[in-house]
Amino acid sequence: MLKPADPAPAPPDRPVGELVHELIEDSKAYARSEIGLYKAIAIAKGKALALPVALFIAAFLIGTTALTALAIGVVMALATLVGPLAAGFLAMLVFAATAGILAWFAFNRLKRDF
Repeated sequence: MLKPADPAPAPPDRPVGELVHELIEDSKAYARSEIGLYKAIAIAKGKALALPVALFIAAFLIGTTALTALAIGVVMALATLVGPLAAGFLAMLVFAATAGILAWFAFNRLKRDF
């Protein structure tokens, strides 16, 4: 039969104040490391999003330019048929109606989802 091992000598008792101080210091170090981790994650995600956001902004600007060119083309095409003032008014109605329909769809979608 195996003999039980000799128990290790009991560690010397430390004062409660010292233990509490050590606990507080360890807690502060843990909180600092957690904050550092979340800060590093946020910085990494921010750097990863920088290029896609810039590309989306460029795409939006180019798309806006394309829509402006389309509107000018519509006005110029209609101007040969009905005159420049009427063509501008008709093009404005078409694009305003399109924007209104898109806004109405977006509003209803938001109302449904939220």
